[in-house]
Amino acid sequence: MSVKSADTTTSSDATRAVVREFLAARMAGDTERLVALFADEVDWLLAENPAAPWIRPRSTAAECAAQFTDLAEHTVPEDARASVDTFLVDGTDAVLMGRLSGTVRATGKTFEGPFALRLTVEDGRITRHHLYENSLSIAEACGA
Repeated sequence: MSVKSADTTTSSDATRAVVREFLAARMAGDTERLVALFADEVDWLLAENPAAPWIRPRSTAAECAAQFTDLAEHTVPEDARASVDTFLVDGTDAVLMGRLSGTVRATGKTFEGPFALRLTVEDGRITRHHLYENSLSIAEACGA
């Protein structure tokens, strides 16, 4: 059995607050707020998927926030669904797991599957954003 220090608890509380703010800004489509939440340089990982134009390398706060705008341009926002069933926080790291689904605007095809998102928060800003999702389902939905 381990006992967390007060520093870890305080860090976890701060991380949890930033992640909740991130989720709220994401749900609201508030790109300006998302830019403020991302650090100037972000360790961004989302497996490249040439079939999905919104999935590409990113590293700056503006590029990371723009992913959400790009996603909205290429998918049907009204069909987008995401549910979080796990939200774990340990110090500066947070992991969210759940399911997501949507419809690709160009093809009308749907995608869905589980996801895991690892975020790291340092000095009140997101420095790491690693998203693991069902890239095969997304690629198939983007195909003609």
